[in-house]
Amino acid sequence: MVEAEKNNLPLFFLVAGEASGDYLGADLMRGLKKKTGGRVRFAGVGGPRMVAEGIELLFPQADLAHMGLFELIRHVPLLLRRLRETKEAVRATRPAALVTIDSPDFSFRIAKALKGAGIPLIHYVAPTVWAWRAGRAKKIARFLDHLLALLPFEPPYFTREGLPCTFVGHPLVESGAGRGDGVRFRQKVGIAPDVPLLCVLPGSRVGEVSRLLPVFRETVRQLRERFPKIEVVLPVVESVAPLIEKETAAWPVRVHIVRGDDAKYDAYAACRAALACSGTVSVELALAALPTVIAYKIGRLTAALYRPFIKARFATLVNIMQDRAVMPEFLQEKCTPENLAAALVAVMGDAKHHAAAKADLTSIGAWLGRWAFTPSAKAAETVWRVAFPDREPPCP
Repeated sequence: MVEAEKNNLPLFFLVAGEASGDYLGADLMRGLKKKTGGRVRFAGVGGPRMVAEGIELLFPQADLAHMGLFELIRHVPLLLRRLRETKEAVRATRPAALVTIDSPDFSFRIAKALKGAGIPLIHYVAPTVWAWRAGRAKKIARFLDHLLALLPFEPPYFTREGLPCTFVGHPLVESGAGRGDGVRFRQKVGIAPDVPLLCVLPGSRVGEVSRLLPVFRETVRQLRERFPKIEVVLPVVESVAPLIEKETAAWPVRVHIVRGDDAKYDAYAACRAALACSGTVSVELALAALPTVIAYKIGRLTAALYRPFIKARFATLVNIMQDRAVMPEFLQEKCTPENLAAALVAVMGDAKHHAAAKADLTSIGAWLGRWAFTPSAKAAETVWRVAFPDREPPCP
C-alpha cells in the first residue's frame, strides 16, 4: 500500500496506560483490522501487544504505569507532560475516534480536554461505580460519547445518566486460558509429575510487585514445610520482569520464570493452585479453572483515603460477580504469609476442597460472554458504529 493511500485510511487513536489495557487494545485493533480487511490505522499509547498489532507509538506505555496517590507524586511532572503531548497529538491527527482504555485518572483528563473538539470519545472498561464512587457515572456522562462495558450488569448504571453503554464481553474469554497443556509444560521445563506447582502472580506494576513479593516469598517458605517438593511458576510481563527475576533469585524453592501467553496458559494447566495479586488476572485464572488465593496491599495512607468510598464486599472481580468468596482474598492488614499459606494449604492439600474450588470457577466464562459472541468483534463493531454511524467499513 502506497503512503498516500495509507494516510487516507481511517485512523483510531488509542490510549492504554497499563498492561491489562494493552491486552484490550490489541484485541480491539485485531477486531477492527478484521472488520476492515486491514484498511485502518492506529496511533497512540500502548504496550508490546499493541505495538505488534501496528500502533504508531506516541511514547512508551511504561510512562503511565503508576498507581496510588502517593506513588504518583514523584511521577507528576512526567505524567503532566505526557498528558499534554497526548491531547496535542489527538488534536493534530483528528482521528475517527479516540478510544481510551481503562486507566481512568489519565484517560478521563484527556477526554474532558477534548470534549467539543468534534472527535468521538469512547472509553473501554466501565468504571466500577457499583463498587465505589457511584457519582462518577453522572460525571463521565458529561464528556464521554460511548462506554464499552466488560460485565453484563454494568450498562444500566450509565445509560440512566444518558451515556450510551454497550456490554461487549470480557476479552479474556477469547484467550487460551482454559486450553493450556500442563503435561507439555512440565516436560518442556523438566518438572516431574509428582511435583506440586504453585503459580505466583505478583502484579504488573512496580509498586504492586515491590509490596507483595516479600509477603509471597515468606508464604512460599511456609508452604514448603507442608509440601517439601513444591516449586513456583511465575509468569511475568516485561515491565516488571527484571525486578521479579532479581527478587526471586534467592527464594527457598525453585522458581520458573514464564514469558508469553502460550507458556503461561500451559503453566496454569500444570499448577495445583495460584497466589495472585488482585486484578484482571483473577478472571484469567477463573477461566483456567485454577483455584486461587488473592492478595493485595497498597500504601497505608492511600488505603485510608480510599476505604470510606468503597461499597463492594469484595475487591476481586470474580468474587464481586458471584457475590461470594469464590477466590479467598486477603487485603491490606490481612495480607500476611500466615493467612495466605493457610488458605493455599487448604486448597492444595485437600482433594475435595480442590475439586470443589475448580467446579466453582467453571461457570464464570459463560457469564462473561463466552460462546455468546466474540468480545473483540463486538467491541470493534461498536467502536466503528460510534465513529461512523452512517458508513460501512471499507471492503476487505
